[in-house]
Amino acid sequence: MTTQFDRIYHGLSPELGKFRIAASGMAWKGEESEQMVAISSADIKWTQWMRVARGYQLRVGLRDRKREIFDGFVREDHDKLAQLMKQHFSIALETKEVSVKGWNWGVTDFQGDDLAFVVSNKTAFELPLTNVANSNIAGRTEVSLEFAAPSNSKKPSKGAPDEMVEIRFYVPGTHTRSARGSDAGSQKSDDEEEEISAAQAFHDTVKEKAEIGQVSADVILSFEEVLVLTPRGRYDVDMFREFLRLRGKTYDYKIMYSSISRLFLLPKDDQHVLFILGLSNPIRQGQTRYQYLVMQYSREEEITAELNMEEEEVAKYDRLKKNYEDPTFEVVSGVFRALSGKKIIGAGSFQSHNGHPGIKANLKAVQGDLFMLEKFIFFVSKQPTLIELSDIHQVVFSRLGAGLGATAARTFDLKIVTKSGPEYTFTSINKEEHEGTEAYLRDKKVKVKNEMMEGELIMGGDEEDEEMQSVASSGEEAPKPRLGGDDEDSEEDEDFQASDSDSGSPTESDESDSGAATASDASGDREFTKAAKGKAKVPKKKAPAKKAKKGSDEESGDEEEKPKKAAPRPKPKPKKKTDAAEPMDVDEEKPKPKPKPKPKVKEGEDGPAKKKLKKSSD
Repeated sequence: MTTQFDRIYHGLSPELGKFRIAASGMAWKGEESEQMVAISSADIKWTQWMRVARGYQLRVGLRDRKREIFDGFVREDHDKLAQLMKQHFSIALETKEVSVKGWNWGVTDFQGDDLAFVVSNKTAFELPLTNVANSNIAGRTEVSLEFAAPSNSKKPSKGAPDEMVEIRFYVPGTHTRSARGSDAGSQKSDDEEEEISAAQAFHDTVKEKAEIGQVSADVILSFEEVLVLTPRGRYDVDMFREFLRLRGKTYDYKIMYSSISRLFLLPKDDQHVLFILGLSNPIRQGQTRYQYLVMQYSREEEITAELNMEEEEVAKYDRLKKNYEDPTFEVVSGVFRALSGKKIIGAGSFQSHNGHPGIKANLKAVQGDLFMLEKFIFFVSKQPTLIELSDIHQVVFSRLGAGLGATAARTFDLKIVTKSGPEYTFTSINKEEHEGTEAYLRDKKVKVKNEMMEGELIMGGDEEDEEMQSVASSGEEAPKPRLGGDDEDSEEDEDFQASDSDSGSPTESDESDSGAATASDASGDREFTKAAKGKAKVPKKKAPAKKAKKGSDEESGDEEEKPKKAAPRPKPKPKKKTDAAEPMDVDEEKPKPKPKPKPKVKEGEDGPAKKKLKKSSD
């Protein structure tokens, strides 16, 4: 006689199925996949009943210390199951209590392939260690466990639930364990004990238990001391049938082949090749996520390898060979391609002006190589960035840095605007790459906008005379003193008078006209300065207070730069400096005027003269 229960789950699977019990044993069959799980009555050793998230659970202990679990039973099924277990298998259905206190502190207990979290001697929850993809110590007392997605999930079912991908345990305190001595014959080493943090002991146990079911004989091929650029370090790579394991000094990763989205094999330079794995489920180091694994191999390095597989199994995989004697990067890429079932994306036909498939560029502050591939633009750096050509809205060429000088003029910027939203600006690209890059984009039917000409115009203005720059910044006032030269001071002052159509200060307009000539006279200025050294301070403070302030500021700024003695206007350093110029400098530096006019003006006539100059600039 067979008893059937409907809508029952097997293990962690989200698929519903039918569960049947008979004298010969018990079996479960999925509704969609029609997957069958059968248990012989001779293998059944014990059964348990417990409350779980998906109703009630029936646990069946097997002879080989394994167990099968079935969820989805209702409370009313308990008595019927208890009777069936006793009738068919002569075993009792034990009820296991579960903690529902909701406490987040308790004791961890490793039970076979599971990690149980126990609160008040009752199980709060259990974690299957066989699904642990990675275990890391975050800090001294915190251990994080990351879980891999099921490898058999080809298609997410309609009612696919959310799944936990990470859990963290706070494990304080220390743990004492026996230490293995370096001397094999030393008896002391067996008795020695070392004290480590409890978090470290917990982490080591998880790593050890997570390897259950993975015998060393299952390893197909291993690569030792592989240089990984992202995340940086040297790792041993163990290839299994369903997944690969990265083993480093600090971090271990278990990566399912089903989580590999793309494979890239790109030449870095004449001596090295990059093999890149794109992951749909990024791996983590602390708070940093890595969506790409970048491995670097030397072109000249070769390896001889034999796969730990039978010829019949090797024949099932595409382009997989039993024995290899080739460059290492070819062996690694070939094995990955066969086991993951993903095609390898190569460099394509694009070449830089030096003949390389990649060009040097910066993304923000990160330097890397920009590869123009057949369907992608791939920026390989510490944090690689992949852009699909089909997602590009437009590409803008610009020379934003041209105004900074000749160095920036040798480079250009490449801004990529995507349809999905993000924008990427690659800078410091050699201008010799512009023509080839633009031809590549046009060939791929990508919309291109060229703003290089605007940058060139800006650059042209910068390359001109300093005088032109000063004209733009300080108006007419700056160039006029320069035109006069050192010996034509009085003529320049006359020019200022001619251009002065404004009325100066209300009381000194006439004086300012005549004073401009005398103030601009070098020898007169020198004499006046000697005579009126002490009195100069008061009139000078008055002058900057009003309209004359700008003009006086500019002039005194030059006076301060070119101390004491010397013709008032000239750029060469005058050797004489008036004491009166110093107080004016303090006021002048605050407004930061345009420091072109160089006339050194006398104290008494200085005020009006400067007003005069200021007005000419206005």
